[in-house]
Amino acid sequence: MEKATIDNKNVVAVKKLLVRHGRARLEFDNEVKLMSSVRHRNLVRVLGWSSEGPELLLVLEYMPNGSLDKFLWGEAKGRLNWKQRFNIIFGIARGLAHLHHEFHVKIIHRDIKSANILIDDDFQPKIADFGLARFQQEGQSHVSTKFAGTLGYTAPEYATHGHLSDKVDTYSFGVVTLEIISGRRCNDVNSQRSDVCYLLDDAWKFYENNMHLKVIDENLNLTESEQEHVKKIIEIALKCTQSPVSIRPAMSEVVIMISNERSFVRIN
Repeated sequence: MEKATIDNKNVVAVKKLLVRHGRARLEFDNEVKLMSSVRHRNLVRVLGWSSEGPELLLVLEYMPNGSLDKFLWGEAKGRLNWKQRFNIIFGIARGLAHLHHEFHVKIIHRDIKSANILIDDDFQPKIADFGLARFQQEGQSHVSTKFAGTLGYTAPEYATHGHLSDKVDTYSFGVVTLEIISGRRCNDVNSQRSDVCYLLDDAWKFYENNMHLKVIDENLNLTESEQEHVKKIIEIALKCTQSPVSIRPAMSEVVIMISNERSFVRIN
């Protein structure tokens, strides 16, 4: 992704894809068709595109703050307070609920991760990179497809068997939420344990032992009421990572659950 200026005043982001085979052009066309027809405050907006020549160009709104992962373990680590983190979690949930339930077809992103969440000037999240997205026909419980995504964020039924449904995005949302709360990468091993234990494993073990607070990022200086609020959001995140798929909530249900917890923080 590169920064560019149009008409000497409008700053945009330009995503370039080199066409080495027909699949690259197909993926580009897929992303353009999806993103150009979707409008939501928590989804990155397509401003234009070009498919002439060897390079495919996608022009997107520019997000000066970059991606979420920069704030969790990159150069801006520790800058986000709990209110900002909660707003980001809630915004991602709303964006996914729009893709799954409010658009005229169900769109499954397939690659929800911290690197694909961009942050705007108001620290609101915008879901980006729809190159792997797929449509799901009405009435289908899932579709079978070759795995494409990022291990660690991907639901087991999809990574193992290729079963794709909107609940795959729900699972990934749960993992990203735990990353936002903990400041840990989902696939980083906890160095304080003698056994190999990733973030999701740790979160479940702490929850089962009523030790939710051990999941929380040490950079967060929380009040007692904020600690209770974070515990509730951790529980929602874990619900999103449950198996089998049938007990995992839809993103529209997740939005309602998070909305019910908004009273714990002052939201602009």
